[in-house]
Amino acid sequence: MFSSKHVLSLLWLPLATAQTAKIDLSWHAPKQTWINDLPKVVNGSGTHGFVFNSSVLPPGADYRTYNWCNMPHVRRAEYPVADKEYQLEYVEVIHRHHKRTPYASNTFPRESYPWDCSGQGLFYYGQPLAAGGNASAITYWSVFTTNINPFAPAGFNGTCQFPQITTEGLDDSWQHGKDLYGVYHDLLHFLPDGLDTKVTYRVTNNVITSQVAGMLVEGMYGPSGTVPLHVQPSSIDSLEPAYPCPSASNLSSSYGVGSTSAAWTAHLKAAKPLFDTLDSISGISPNSTDWHKSFDHYYDNLSARQCHGKPLPCSIKDPTKCVIQKDADAVYRLGQYEYSFIYRDSPLSLPASVGSYGVWIAEVAQNIRDYISGTSPVIYRHNVAHDGSLSRLLSILQVDVMVWVGMGSEVVFELYTKNGQGTKRYVRILWGGQILTSSNPMLGKVDMLDVDILLAYFDGLTGIGAGKVVEYCQGRE
Repeated sequence: MFSSKHVLSLLWLPLATAQTAKIDLSWHAPKQTWINDLPKVVNGSGTHGFVFNSSVLPPGADYRTYNWCNMPHVRRAEYPVADKEYQLEYVEVIHRHHKRTPYASNTFPRESYPWDCSGQGLFYYGQPLAAGGNASAITYWSVFTTNINPFAPAGFNGTCQFPQITTEGLDDSWQHGKDLYGVYHDLLHFLPDGLDTKVTYRVTNNVITSQVAGMLVEGMYGPSGTVPLHVQPSSIDSLEPAYPCPSASNLSSSYGVGSTSAAWTAHLKAAKPLFDTLDSISGISPNSTDWHKSFDHYYDNLSARQCHGKPLPCSIKDPTKCVIQKDADAVYRLGQYEYSFIYRDSPLSLPASVGSYGVWIAEVAQNIRDYISGTSPVIYRHNVAHDGSLSRLLSILQVDVMVWVGMGSEVVFELYTKNGQGTKRYVRILWGGQILTSSNPMLGKVDMLDVDILLAYFDGLTGIGAGKVVEYCQGRE
């Protein structure tokens, strides 16, 4: 499945539970929009209605509008309630963390203003769980720098870690939890009234996902006691993902970021004048490979500012020379183009994503099976992850329109039974709070799809227990 020479071929897997069904494991191209139309991206203007400057949409805007700062998710007003003949049995949510500072690697050499995070604490300490042990003080990190430390950052100095979920991002996280509870508890009467073994939360090793999870759990349940956040060891974390898969990494770099192929470098060459303008203002060296092999760094830097109502940057040497909105919009369009190419437009995107995210996919398949078999009591699992997590998932699901998944982006798997059909089950997948549409015609609009088809699709790509992923990552395909 994973070899690039086989990507364009149709691979079929017989489905044992439905004799006439065949499982299509092949890559299918996404829908053509402005996002994957290079001339429209390079020569266009604006952001085609995409929002980059606030967690709150403009008055009158449809909630389903793409908002990089705070993406649409499941909430009561827009939730597509299933027909009464279906009963919800199991839910698994994965969503990207909410808005944050930039990463340190995405900051400029020098900045004209700092980021202030003095209004929040980063709680990070160990606490014995056994009764009778010594208790820990409730401590938190308070970030500071000094003039004595010669390595203090010259860029975004201030009172933040880079990255760190901002106060506004924490508020968005709390509201996200409140909205989910409003649907799955208040509207559907599915979730239990209080936290118990039926509900679990999982995070990655990156502390920003724990910062979000704490607020999200509070928005959902407001618990009086401590709540465990499940996390895998950092070297094998499948949710982030962080497990080693050189084959997938090599495949990705052969066609995407870092590639010298014409298919990848075409947009970088077309955007050379934009790079020159940004470099002259930011102080980034034109010879910096990291800043010019994609638009990731400039996109993160500019969008983080605008999401928090901060001004676009100006040159330290000449404060009258600033990034203008027209150029920021061009960066955002090019970022959208890159993510669509990396995760959907290239035929190599499917095997690359399966290799790098197949373990988590196999875990989801097993979670569903464990619920169906009665092995697990969990009816609701919630995963807080990253853009690379959601993008790979959408790649594997072959979403029909790929975007750079913004802050708070969410995918939900819902498992149902249907009246009069015994234990037969169906799955619905929500993306941004609405039913996901896949370019794979076998999946199509994933609305009450026979769950055996989805599980066979996942198994065909990853193998049960991610066996195929292991073989691929270890070069044994």
